[in-house]
Formats: sequence, structure tokens, C-alpha cells
Amino acid sequence: MSALDLALQRAGSASALARLLQVTPSAVLQWQDVPARRVLEVERFTGVSRHALRPDIFGPALQGAVSQSSAPDGAMIDLMGDAA
Repeated sequence: MSALDLALQRAGSASALARLLQVTPSAVLQWQDVPARRVLEVERFTGVSRHALRPDIFGPALQGAVSQSSAPDGAMIDLMGDAA
């Protein structure tokens, strides 16, 4: 599962993420990668690390590092975007 797929799953759907970002669902569905200007918002809303979403911009995640999710269940995820 890609980091974008994980973010969509955590948001509930592309439509739900689009509402949070105030963009159209079709815009979200067209993404191959989260646009650079949206990465921090997606991270905040879904708990999926910026490093997992765009390692080309923010660098790779450090092994074993975790980020507190802003997801309602408060789950911890590692910076590669996998559930911990």
C-alpha cells in the first residue's frame, strides 16, 4: 500500500480527504503523489508522515521513528507510513 493509499484510507475516502483539503474529489483522485503544497495538510489530517508521502522532498524516514497520528484512534504509524 502506498503512503497516498494509506492517507486515503485513514481519511475514509478520496471525497473525505478532498473535503478536509477544500478541493474536489476528482483533484485528489488524479494525484500520483500528494502535491508538495498539500503534504503538510495531509499529514496533519491523516497522520501519514510527510517522509512517507513525499520522500523526494522531505527525505526518507528514519528506521524505527514514529509519528503520533492525528487519526481519531490515535494510532502510531512509522514514518514509512505503515501501521505500528
